Amino acid sequence: MITDLPLMTPQAVRQHLLARREIALIDVREEDPYAQAHPLFAVQLSANRIELDAPWRLPRRDVTIAVYDNGEGLAEPAARQLQSLGYSAVHLLEGGLAGWRDAGGELFRDVNVPSKAFGELVEHERHTPSLPAEEVKALLASGADVVVLDARRFDEFQTMCIPGGTSVPGAELALRVRDLAPDPRTRVIVNCAGRTRSIIGTQSLVNAGIPNPVAALRNGTIGWTLAGFGLAHGQQRRFGEASAERRDEARRAAQALADRAGAVRLDAAALARWVADGQRTLYRWDVRTPEEYAAGHLPGFGSAPGGQLVQETDVNAAVRGARIALADGGPETDGVRAAMTAHWLAQLGWEVGWLTDNSAAQHTEIGAWRLAPAPLPEVALLSPPALAEALRAPAGQGSTLVLDLGTSAQYVRGHVPGAHWVLRTDLARGLARLPAADRFVLTCANGQLSRLAAADLAAITTSPVAVLDGGTASWVAAGLPLQTGETALLSERIDRYRRPYEGTDAPREAMQGYLDWEFGLVAQLARDGTHGFKVLPAAPA
Repeated sequence: MITDLPLMTPQAVRQHLLARREIALIDVREEDPYAQAHPLFAVQLSANRIELDAPWRLPRRDVTIAVYDNGEGLAEPAARQLQSLGYSAVHLLEGGLAGWRDAGGELFRDVNVPSKAFGELVEHERHTPSLPAEEVKALLASGADVVVLDARRFDEFQTMCIPGGTSVPGAELALRVRDLAPDPRTRVIVNCAGRTRSIIGTQSLVNAGIPNPVAALRNGTIGWTLAGFGLAHGQQRRFGEASAERRDEARRAAQALADRAGAVRLDAAALARWVADGQRTLYRWDVRTPEEYAAGHLPGFGSAPGGQLVQETDVNAAVRGARIALADGGPETDGVRAAMTAHWLAQLGWEVGWLTDNSAAQHTEIGAWRLAPAPLPEVALLSPPALAEALRAPAGQGSTLVLDLGTSAQYVRGHVPGAHWVLRTDLARGLARLPAADRFVLTCANGQLSRLAAADLAAITTSPVAVLDGGTASWVAAGLPLQTGETALLSERIDRYRRPYEGTDAPREAMQGYLDWEFGLVAQLARDGTHGFKVLPAAPA
């Protein structure tokens, strides 16, 4: 039932954060404006995608929610939409983003800021070892006994990597390193694109007590590029299987670390009690690789490889103060990745547990993780061949206009010929810029978002509205041609923030500016004062 929207002051939000009471501070703008300025624990949940993303990001319907924008008029409709989905404690942040700033709240830029700020704090307090690109390049050129391990996702590694590097995403490092560098004299270098995942990856190995000398590549591929060195592209080198003996050694070290950090050991009964606790939000994540997850996983667990989970806590745990339960391959085959991930999440201030009696026999669900959106409305559907025929119709025989509501990046890579790209929240303004049409057909990657937008469009036009059945993916599957490029944009491309560390063509000034920003995060954390991070000290000698 939709009720009045109460206001929540910035001071009240701070009190929730300081007291560790559950709260979701939701920024409903698109990713680019969100990345320009937002509170530390604000999570971006686009007003365009409330029905698709709220159910899995906000799993408890009576959790406290504060919604804001920056004066764009998005917050109140988004809050009403959350209420219509059954969320009963929805508030508007008093004054929006400006109100937070005027109340003395610290503003951060970029994305995944809690994790990035935590990484800088780890380096600051633990003096995580690192080497500049010039030293690493010299070691490699001299044929020294060195392995370079890339802690990013495999697709990022393929885009660009240090020549000779091996893809070992963050949660895999402690499990695989003893096989990748069995000689304790082998130097291990950990890198990412910038700083966070190389710092956390390196400190993971230090914390786990591997005997090898280990260091982060200072400033990652950005530092490598700024030093004038070339990157490799399209590489396929990945980690192999962990041997039983070294896996056992890694398990003992990881579980001891999780205990020291304050993570909770969960057996099936304890997990069941967490699941049954209706007063707390619970996230359940399988931290293995997506391939292992798809081959078989525990019912109720989503897929969030551990390194990325630590990197993207704002995405995978939108409710600050929630509980997080982690699973991996279990004691039969692993028991390392969940414990290592838990030891980091505990330091990030989460109440986190890792499953101790998880076995392969319990992995009864098969397949890739699928988001569970709110129920999609019934709409008129048009098949790809029928749309293709309509678009070929001669002038005067009924015009059809196609609107693409997918991501702008997907649109640029390939869209139905003649389609216009528009944000769902921009439909009214976009419609005013279009010629009259006898019918509108909406599409997106898989058809879900366009089905939601069909009702929005039907409310502002008298022309019939239909949805491409199965979205643009079905158009491609039918063998129909695509058009590429920014051919017809009705909205600004603000749905994606361009990270200065991604891709291969970022300006040097942007890369250096990003590094300078990261260096200042520890001071920003101190000014903000709400983080609750506790960096694990070195183990007693």
